[in-house]
Amino acid sequence: MLTGERRRRFRSVLERRQQDVEVVLDNIHDSHNASAILRTCDGFGIGAVNLLYTDHPFPQISKGVSGYTRKWTIIHHFTEAAACINAVHQRGCQIYATHLDGPARSYLDVDWTRPVALVFGNEHRGCSAPILDLADERIRIPMQGMAQSFNVSVAAGIILAELHRQRMERGRYAPSWSDEKEQIYQAWLRRDGGGCEEA
Repeated sequence: MLTGERRRRFRSVLERRQQDVEVVLDNIHDSHNASAILRTCDGFGIGAVNLLYTDHPFPQISKGVSGYTRKWTIIHHFTEAAACINAVHQRGCQIYATHLDGPARSYLDVDWTRPVALVFGNEHRGCSAPILDLADERIRIPMQGMAQSFNVSVAAGIILAELHRQRMERGRYAPSWSDEKEQIYQAWLRRDGGGCEEA
């Protein structure tokens, strides 16, 4: 049975959710990495996660690793890069693809307060060629050691923490409401009415 505290928690989470921020997982192979990124997205109030899997099966999200956040996350599934990018663009987001080779802008130089979508690529080959071609810009995390890159779930945490910092400074996490948030709220109430795992 839903308690008043549970309802208030739902509303508090949604009031701070950033509907103009999305994450795209581009053929992330390891389901634990995908699950960890999902948990990070929930923690920073990301509006939606897009699973783009063109040559891998969709991941089995681990309840434990994801912190039971899957059911509180808006998730879109795509099997074609163009369809994914078009959908995200139509929702008004500029798309930044993480990239190791060639010219790429430091993530610290990006204005993360604008509507954005951030793409994280496969652990071995990075973002796919179609994503790199279709993205608005390529970004990187400057490395100071011998390794070429961080683990993809760590990279997601690093960049999303900077996004969170910038948006907090601009007051973007101040409580707000919308028709879309109301619809999500009502869906959560209906789904949770019969009991659920703790988030």
